[in-house]
Amino acid sequence: MEQPRLDTIYNMVCDAPKGSELSIEYMPDFFRYDDMDNDAPHVHTFYEIIWFREGGGTHTVDFKEYPIERNTLFFLSPGQVHFFDHALGYKGILIRFCTDFLKDERTDEDIFIKYNLFNTFDAQPYCTISEDTAQRLLFVLRKMEEEQSNDNLIGHVDMLRAYTKIFLILVQRHCQNCGGRGLSERKASHRLFVMFRKALEQHYMRKHTVKEYAESLNVSTKTLSNCVIESTGKPPLAFINDRITLEAKRLLRFSNMMVKEIASYLGFEDPSYFVKFFKRQTGRLPSTFKDQDEVLPVEK
Repeated sequence: MEQPRLDTIYNMVCDAPKGSELSIEYMPDFFRYDDMDNDAPHVHTFYEIIWFREGGGTHTVDFKEYPIERNTLFFLSPGQVHFFDHALGYKGILIRFCTDFLKDERTDEDIFIKYNLFNTFDAQPYCTISEDTAQRLLFVLRKMEEEQSNDNLIGHVDMLRAYTKIFLILVQRHCQNCGGRGLSERKASHRLFVMFRKALEQHYMRKHTVKEYAESLNVSTKTLSNCVIESTGKPPLAFINDRITLEAKRLLRFSNMMVKEIASYLGFEDPSYFVKFFKRQTGRLPSTFKDQDEVLPVEK
């Protein structure tokens, strides 16, 4: 079955950045003039870095409530449902870019940079940085803003991508031990785990077994299991089931799809098996979850 567009599934979607495929906005001014109610659950079709320079309160991402502190950066991927408790109370920076902006995956490093900050449903979606790192990031950000005015010059998009990559590398270096991001691209098991994370994000709707992912990565089931457990302490099947469950929750709560439609979308031929799967994962029936609020606080 062809994958539907996000804007045919979720209730609230905003447009991707225009022009150079990257935009830089500032809080709270952006929220004052944005057409979307950012205090209500919504989903984007692009990648977004939300850098809180000042402010408190909470930021809810995929049913989990996270505290907002000074110099906290959130890394949001297309499809993640999020909202703020009071958007106009924050000061900071929003960096948004289209999915094609990070399409370069020619090296292990490129893949590691992308899938160790974004598309990490299994880890907390934020990292808190030091003021020293913040100043270094602000320097790179100024270079990005300067380059935005050079859209008529050769290599404009490549320059923006290079600055973005430098920005993400600086964050990743600082956050090596932050929220499950203590992975090293130099370690083979960690590289394989990130490749598994990438494959899972691309195929969770159709591939539901460890064997299928091992075959797609050209390794044995045992090798994949050992590497994922070594990297995270969890077996790969737990990741597969958790990713399917997360998408089911998103669709149940924030779309108009029926349970049987969601089951089919997620690759379950028998809707009753999907119901049993969801109840085993969450302790609730899909129909019950759809009508209840669920926001889980996350301990620091």
